[in-house]
Formats: sequence, C-alpha cells, structure tokens
Amino acid sequence: MAAYQNIFTQVQVRGPVEEGVALPHGDSPREGKPFFSYLAGVIGNAQIGPIYLGWTGVASLLCGFIAIEIIGLNMWASVDWDPIQFVRQLPWLALEPPRPEHGLTIMPPLDEGGWWLMAGFFLTTAILLWWVRTYRRAIALGLGTHVAWAFASGIWLYLVLGFIRPLMMGSWSEAVPFGIFPHLDWTAAFSIRYGNLFYNPFHMLSIAFLYGSALLFAMHGATILAVSRFGGEREIEQITDRGTASERAALFWRWTMGFNATMESIHRWAWWFAVLTTLTGGIGILLTGTVVDNWYLWGVEHGFAPAYPETGVSDPALANGGGS
Repeated sequence: MAAYQNIFTQVQVRGPVEEGVALPHGDSPREGKPFFSYLAGVIGNAQIGPIYLGWTGVASLLCGFIAIEIIGLNMWASVDWDPIQFVRQLPWLALEPPRPEHGLTIMPPLDEGGWWLMAGFFLTTAILLWWVRTYRRAIALGLGTHVAWAFASGIWLYLVLGFIRPLMMGSWSEAVPFGIFPHLDWTAAFSIRYGNLFYNPFHMLSIAFLYGSALLFAMHGATILAVSRFGGEREIEQITDRGTASERAALFWRWTMGFNATMESIHRWAWWFAVLTTLTGGIGILLTGTVVDNWYLWGVEHGFAPAYPETGVSDPALANGGGS
C-alpha cells in the first residue's frame, strides 16, 4: 500500500467476476459473459459486462441508431456520397432545420428540413427512453434517483434548444442544426442576433456553475486521491464513522478553501452546481427572443452594462448595427 500514494499509481482489482445484485421478478436477464479489460481499468472499473438493457434500453438504442443514420446519410449525401470528402469535411457538415417559411409545419419537404424533424424526433425519443431506463434501473436496484434527475437537467437544455423555444417562437428554424461546427456557428450567430448572451444573467449563472462544477469535481477527486492511503475512497464509511482520512480532508478544505466540506456535503455541492449549469442555461435560452430581444440593451436599461453617450452602445463598432 505504500506505493499507492500518488496519481501515477493505479490499483486494478482482479478476482471473480461480479454478476450484480438480483434483478426484480419479471426483468429480463443480463446478457453477455463478463471479462476484464486493462484499458477500461485505467479509467474505471476493469470488468465489462454483463449487460442489461431491458425494453427501454433496446428501444432507446434503436431510436438513437435511426437518428444517427438519418443525420449521417444526409451529411454524406451533401458531399455527393464521396467517402473521402465525408470524412474530411465531417466537422463542417450539417443537417439544417426547416426554413423560416415553413414555420411549425409537422412535415415540410424532406430536403427543406423534413429530415431534420425526423432525426430530432428519433433522437429525442431515444434520450427520453434512456431517462426512463435510468430512473427505472435506479428504483429496481434500490438506489436513489439522483442520476436520473441530473440527466433530466441536461435534457431540459436540449429540449429548450430544439423544441420548446422553437415552439414559443413559432418556427422550427429557430432550432439548432445537427453538426459540430454548424452548431458552434449557430451559437455565435444567436448571441450576436440577440445583443450578446454575455449580458444574459442566466447565462452568467450557467457559466459560474459550469466553472464551479469543474473546480468542485476536480478538487474533490484530488482530495480523495490524496487521502486514499488512509482509506478515503471508502466515503460512505467515512460519512458515518469519521476516520483520519475525512478528518485530514476536512482540515485541508478549511485551510485552503475557507469552508467546511464533509464526505457527504461535497457530493451535494457538486450535484447542485452541475445540475444548475444546464438548468439556468436553459432558462436563459428560453427567455432570449421570447421575453428579451437584446440582452445588451437590457443590461444598459438595468444598469450593469456600460453605454457610450454618443451612440447608446458600449462598443462604437456596434453603432453600425451589429448586435444593437
């Protein structure tokens, strides 16, 4: 154990495979013969399998496959079915939402957004089915449903971007295209169009919780690794029967962060910070264009964005009409 003292040492357990706890009556059995993988053990549990999907898991994977096929084949068709160009241009390829003239039409022409709607339907179905699976698996195994509700916070932001806000704006064209750089381009254009999202207070909160999540998770993970030689990884035991690991960890946090954190409370801190990242982000997006048309002008009106007296905007370059 003396060698297990820094981030470069890793313990991989090898023993009889773990089949898992008994499943409730009526559930289908777990599938596959479990085996060990060294590479998997480097970043997590070395055992792979057995796998349980259930009907929600199978349906979710099927819907997800259909969505990816629709998106991928449309992107491939956009480069005339050239496999080399498909691979080369993949980060820039997109499946665009319907044009503004189609409004909220349920089935516009396939090449004018119909494929996007179909892909969005199957992808959304896949995500929601996986949420149901997550919730049901937690109940079946006697766990709390914390993971499912954290997942729901991310789904909230996804639905706001691709479904709820377009419905409120009256057009599918307000939604995000499928694609890597087209998605980023949409975000940049969206911010410019509505006067810079940096002045959106819910965007501010979302970024604060995002950075806060990264800090909390990194420091918590580092703290547990630092006290693992004292058994700090047995956090449940340390919650109810505080030992030298939790004593030292709490002392370290008081000295470095200026506030107390326990083996339990730090997980609640991290959970809330992560959940509030997407929760506040979704609220900020939902208000954009529906309640507030220009976040910069909103910021000037409420006294926290500076304004040049001559132009009424904080940046003279914006006086030409960009973003104001």
